[in-house]
Amino acid sequence: MIKFFLMVNKQGQTRLSRYYEHVEINKRTVLEAEVIKNCLSRSKDECSFVEYKDFKLVYRQYAALFIVVGIDQTENEMAVYELIHNFVEVLDKYFSRVSELDVSFSVSEIHLL
Repeated sequence: MIKFFLMVNKQGQTRLSRYYEHVEINKRTVLEAEVIKNCLSRSKDECSFVEYKDFKLVYRQYAALFIVVGIDQTENEMAVYELIHNFVEVLDKYFSRVSELDVSFSVSEIHLL
């Protein structure tokens, strides 16, 4: 099961977050900071799957954006890895080459609705 979905820039700023389990707001910022630090500190040669506390992190980097998905121990890492890629392909089709600015703009537009 997917626990959360994060889109983060190289500076470690969260651009999009979606939680599928209840997490208190103050705990979200701590969780995001730890998860981001954990993923951004890894080199490109290292595996994109990371054991973290009681769940796993699956992440991919696309230019200046990192997409990180937190999953439970029973979820298939490769399936989630491909899900991330499919998500980015959809964004690329919609925005014709997605960028951090597109994500920031679309998120603020959604919040206004």
